[in-house]
Amino acid sequence: MSWQLKTLGNFLFDQAHSVSSGSREALVTPSTRLTYAELTARAKSAAAAMQALGIAKGDHVAILMPNGEQWLSLFYGAALIGAVTVPVNTRFKTAEIEFCLKNSGAKALFYVERFLHNDYASMIKEIGFELAVNASQDLPQGSFQEVQVDPDDLLLIQFTSGSTAYPKGVMLTHDNMLRNAWAAGTRMGVLAEDRYFNCRPFFHVGGSTLSALMSLVFGCCLVTLPTFEAKAALAMLERERCTLISGNDTIFQMLMGHEDFSKTKLSLRGGWAAAGPQTMRAIIDKLGIKAVCAAYGLSEASPNVVMSDWRDAEELRVQGLAKPHLGIDLRISPEGEIQVRGWSIMRGYCNDPAATAKAFTEDGWLRTGDLGELTTDGRLRMVGRLKDLFRVGGENVAPAEVEEVLLAHPAVATAQVVGVPDARLGEVPCAFVSLKNGFAVQEKELLAWCQARCANFRVPRYLQIVEDFEAIGMTASGKVQKHKLKAHAMQEFKL
Repeated sequence: MSWQLKTLGNFLFDQAHSVSSGSREALVTPSTRLTYAELTARAKSAAAAMQALGIAKGDHVAILMPNGEQWLSLFYGAALIGAVTVPVNTRFKTAEIEFCLKNSGAKALFYVERFLHNDYASMIKEIGFELAVNASQDLPQGSFQEVQVDPDDLLLIQFTSGSTAYPKGVMLTHDNMLRNAWAAGTRMGVLAEDRYFNCRPFFHVGGSTLSALMSLVFGCCLVTLPTFEAKAALAMLERERCTLISGNDTIFQMLMGHEDFSKTKLSLRGGWAAAGPQTMRAIIDKLGIKAVCAAYGLSEASPNVVMSDWRDAEELRVQGLAKPHLGIDLRISPEGEIQVRGWSIMRGYCNDPAATAKAFTEDGWLRTGDLGELTTDGRLRMVGRLKDLFRVGGENVAPAEVEEVLLAHPAVATAQVVGVPDARLGEVPCAFVSLKNGFAVQEKELLAWCQARCANFRVPRYLQIVEDFEAIGMTASGKVQKHKLKAHAMQEFKL
């Protein structure tokens, strides 16, 4: 099957009007069950409400709310009228929300009053945003007027949480995201009868492209929670007999490390993971996901760049060796940076020509800021973040190398490594680990474990066992922010 140029609305109406899929479940949340026909009706109703508010094609519409039927209806509704969705991170505070609204030029904001101890109503009042609609109440009524939307029209502005003070708005088209969902889902072997459990927030491309849109393109059922929490996730995975799942290493480690994990009966067969070999091996052996695929990507690429084929040899998938999608080119710069070009690459950063210019090489390749290696048969191995790399007495150390050694210890659930200042060597490794449920180990034992298994300069000089990474600096998509971890380490060890 080859890719056909389509808009989000084309896919939505195709699924709703198809005899086989119209009555099939499209979305399951803790409070809602919707078929494709019902979800489409909700999207048209949201589109009509937007039109009643004066929102037209090309207008930017912000959404500040947790995963659920409302988020998806508004996103799909905006797409039907050619409006551009601006997802707002539910962990953002007043200044960050205001920045996203101003930087994106949002005309309207749909929000819920409260979520995760955040009082959004007060924050929005403080900002003084003109067209802010409380989606907890009834949206305006109207009749949906069809609009001509094209595949190369903008669909979404994704704010990325990078190392800069404020995030940058990545501009992605219908074709960028839908084709990416289709290409990645084809590699994963997604079927219409699959039930796909989503661990990612919809305000992240892992949630929008690689969960919501992937389910839409293949007509399978999307199962989601308002936010990821391991206990609730395990219960829902079992109850809904989910067959697919996706996430990064931290998410899978949290699932497998939870006390309910051993009691849960799972039906998982496939999905994708952005994780190192130790975690990939555990996903196959402990979670029983035999067809799990290795994935690598970034928001600026819609996001998926490489994905294993579910039929690839198990060892290739465990080692994270995956090929780019057809029409996506990869190269490694002399510094070891992964650079990408092709159909999934962003239009640029919203209202930021300087940052856009900086993101590309002179000959038009996207700089990813990630380190990687290419095999002779064109498979990519992601080594780590260029900015996370640190030098110990002249030797380069990628945090992932040390994290893999720690994760091989039977007691370790998660491991995070950063470089911290040292008078003699410039920088030295500092590690934070959390333990699996029921395991106990001393910090000195973990240091001895590392000493026996890696070069001296890679052995952590500092190591601390922590409960979790929530308080230290985890993003809502389950990634640990290294710059926050480094600041915490310097405070903790008085450096």
